[in-house]
Amino acid sequence: MTDQQNNNSISANPFAALFGSLAEARQFAAGQKQQLSEQTDDAGESLDDSDNSVSESLDDCDDSVAEISRSFRSQQEICEQLNINHMIQRIFLITLDNKLGSELDGQDWLDMDNIEQALFTRLLLPEPGKYLISMTTSGAPNLSAERDAGEKHILPFLFSCFQRAKKEVTKVPENLLPYAVRCKALAISNARTLLLTPEIYQGQDVPAQVIDLMLEGLQGANFDEVVEFLEEVIEALLADEDVRSFSEVFLPVFDVILERVRELDLCQMLLYSYLDILLYCTKQKDIAKVFVKHIQPQDISNGHQYQKTLLGEILSISCLLRTPGVVENHGYFVNPSRSSSQEIKVQESNIHQFMAQFHEKIHQLLKNLLQLSADTKHQILLWLGNCLHANAGRAKIWASQVPEIFLQTYASDSFFLNLGAALLRLCQPFCKPKSARLLTFNSTYCALREISEEERRTWNVHMKGLNKETCLIPTADDQQPDFPPTFNLVTENLVLTQYTLHLGFHRLHEQMVKVNQSLHRLQGAWRDAQQNGSPGAENLREQFERLMTIYLCLKASLSEPQTLQNCLHLQVSTAVLLVQIALGNRGTELIPLAFPLQDVQHSALAYVPEFFADNLGDFFIFLRRFADEFLETAAESLEQILDFITVFLGNIERMKNPHLRAKLAEVLEAVMPHLEQTQNPLISSVFHRQRIFCSYRHAPRLAEALIKVFVDIEFTGDPHQFEQKFNYRRPMYPILRYMWGQDTYRQSIKNLADYAAENLEAVNPPLFLRFLNLLMNDAVFLLDEAIQYLSKIKVLQIERDRGEWDNLSTESRREKDSNLLMFGQLARFHNIMSNETIGTLAFLTSDICSLFVQPFLAERIISMLNYFLQHLVGPKMGALKVKDFSEFDFKPQQLVSDICTIYLNLSDEENFCASVPKDGRSYSPMLFAQTVRVLKKINKPGNMIVAFTNLAEKIKNKIIQITFRCPQHRVIQCKSHFPYILGNISSVDTNTSPPSRSRR
Repeated sequence: MTDQQNNNSISANPFAALFGSLAEARQFAAGQKQQLSEQTDDAGESLDDSDNSVSESLDDCDDSVAEISRSFRSQQEICEQLNINHMIQRIFLITLDNKLGSELDGQDWLDMDNIEQALFTRLLLPEPGKYLISMTTSGAPNLSAERDAGEKHILPFLFSCFQRAKKEVTKVPENLLPYAVRCKALAISNARTLLLTPEIYQGQDVPAQVIDLMLEGLQGANFDEVVEFLEEVIEALLADEDVRSFSEVFLPVFDVILERVRELDLCQMLLYSYLDILLYCTKQKDIAKVFVKHIQPQDISNGHQYQKTLLGEILSISCLLRTPGVVENHGYFVNPSRSSSQEIKVQESNIHQFMAQFHEKIHQLLKNLLQLSADTKHQILLWLGNCLHANAGRAKIWASQVPEIFLQTYASDSFFLNLGAALLRLCQPFCKPKSARLLTFNSTYCALREISEEERRTWNVHMKGLNKETCLIPTADDQQPDFPPTFNLVTENLVLTQYTLHLGFHRLHEQMVKVNQSLHRLQGAWRDAQQNGSPGAENLREQFERLMTIYLCLKASLSEPQTLQNCLHLQVSTAVLLVQIALGNRGTELIPLAFPLQDVQHSALAYVPEFFADNLGDFFIFLRRFADEFLETAAESLEQILDFITVFLGNIERMKNPHLRAKLAEVLEAVMPHLEQTQNPLISSVFHRQRIFCSYRHAPRLAEALIKVFVDIEFTGDPHQFEQKFNYRRPMYPILRYMWGQDTYRQSIKNLADYAAENLEAVNPPLFLRFLNLLMNDAVFLLDEAIQYLSKIKVLQIERDRGEWDNLSTESRREKDSNLLMFGQLARFHNIMSNETIGTLAFLTSDICSLFVQPFLAERIISMLNYFLQHLVGPKMGALKVKDFSEFDFKPQQLVSDICTIYLNLSDEENFCASVPKDGRSYSPMLFAQTVRVLKKINKPGNMIVAFTNLAEKIKNKIIQITFRCPQHRVIQCKSHFPYILGNISSVDTNTSPPSRSRR
């Protein structure tokens, strides 16, 4: 360096101003140049590799450093000042050059006095990338350094400064540590300023930057550092809320998440990153308070408003259709008829994996809020309680009939599906076998009326309107609930979960059943259209595709394995709990179930809503219909379900509603082993269920309860009770058939029959006698109705085949088609039910004869059997020959076989045989001869044909004394082989009227 250059360098250096004259500065520089050069080299070696550019720039300024050193008291101070400058540059990636230096009175080095202003100036730059300068002589560009230094978004830039400051804290010498700490604090204070006054900084979407910073942290595996940064920023924000409150700062952050989540789908990984962000937010006490404030709906009484909140939008994500009925642009089960069953199973499995992860995160979110503080616990429980109360109308019958109003008034099915799954997980700790916590449930929670907000917080009561729900039994006149000082979380969790399932699962189950039925009808219509070459076949195929997509989505959403397992645990625990309440247990230890049950005064069942039992029924019926294999894995839990059914099924004192008790019969049918599904029960999917049923210790009580409810539903008080009872009794027939095949159950039924035979004259008719009377009434009505509908179908089919419909108007033809469809559905139902009733009579008479041969019952059953034989094997059978018997479940061969079986079972009783010819309506020797002919035609066993032939001959040769009153009112004794002459003097048209057919 020349003297002229040296003079210019010293005169341009701002430190020269500290000397008395320029000559003194040059003299000091000349005397210390060599020593300072060595010290500068040592200081440069202490820097890491990333500081090479700064060190190289210093090497070019050795003369200047030497010249200004006389302004310091020691050489150490010079090194320290240089190191502070270098450290600040490394942390904030800025240097006092160009624009920044010009705003600091020409100073071109950084210290703790000017860095705050320099950093603020840098943050205000709209395009910081335009001011990048290279601090290294290397020719290769450092893209990472350029990106970090030119970062346009302020918050991520400050976070990177925070990270670099943290590193400096760990490696700088002790004398520089306070400065590194101050730099770290400076990054925090500027982040606080950014969040408090974002309007100062041009073009910065600060709430979005907060979310993006956390997303990058999750994806880059440095989320802990992001959390540490945010925690310090939050602390700074809370320390100064004069400009804006903490809530005002973070509410826009949740708005960003809300807008982004709306566009996401169940199987998108980004969704789970946002959920992880919310999990952090619900663990951080200050942010969690803002979250529970953010999710409050505008109108707490409008159920649909809850779906529009952030939590509601998350809960509304599922594989179900976003808009009911609209399958276009739906990402699941597209064109299912073109996919193999294996492809559909794989897609369903993938959905289940995402659902399990999704539900776990929602569960963890709720759990965080419940555990974080008393305030967040109260707020989230209040949100849940208000939400369920506002959506209570979902359970009303009209809600499913007016979808337009439903969608605008209530939250979606997806919302309740996911909420129910999350709440089920919250219930698992007290749904374990023999859990003592379960018995801490207090049913008086459901009896509370309107209370104040403060009382809700104090008593831990957040559900509303439960006192208006119908309970299992009515309260006694002198019964008052004994409320505790406060209700525990077990009580509230159980009530919230059961009510959520009542509003959600119940409706989805109904939808799935209806869609499944529609699919079967549509498939049949599509098949017929294809066979006939109808132009509407393609339209039917498209409809079938749409319905199949809806069905598969429903099935996938309802059959997620973990949710099913959790629901099973809950429902089994509910069964145990209700049995203990029915026994009057008010302690925390289980009481063994023993019969006869003791009367309980002022039972707490009066405070248990019916939806507890209704949910249990729905769940097991769903499993039977759509996930039967799951029941076998749950066989060990079925004993508790059998206890529940045994206690409540036939007990009006513990469950008043006959409709609900009839539903329990369907539950029993659902959980029993269905042996007809397999050839070898020992290795089948019902082996464990078979073991549980056969070894059930209260089997006699269970059989009696079943027969009791069969009788009780005859009169329910409902205006549609006559039609309803057949649907209620449908599942009871296979149960009775199964019980009859098991010795323990069979003996209990025979004991009831024996008791009835011994008490025929009792003031109150015995249970089994009433049961037989109703069974025969049903058989008469159902089979006669089926015969009439089949006759109408035959006529319509003949008209259509003859072409008589071709000349009809479009409207008339449509009416004919509608009638044919309706008659077909009715005929099928009545045929199914009549097959069951006649079949039940057939196996009961195999071992119970004493009641059937009683004169008042024998007459009825004989006239019924003869009447039906007349239609099935006599001249009238041609009227029943419709085109396809299977379409209408018409099984004439089985009916004839069962009727003959009944005759043969009772044929050893002389009184019974003597009563057969007394039937003047339908009996004739020719009728039995025709029956024998049909038995041969349908290839019945030879021993059966021989036995019935012998019976026919025995009855024909029987001479019966018949007493009747002639028109002159004289009593005449007459011997007759053909007692059907009674029909000649009867005013009743015996050819068309079935015996004892009435609507009771």
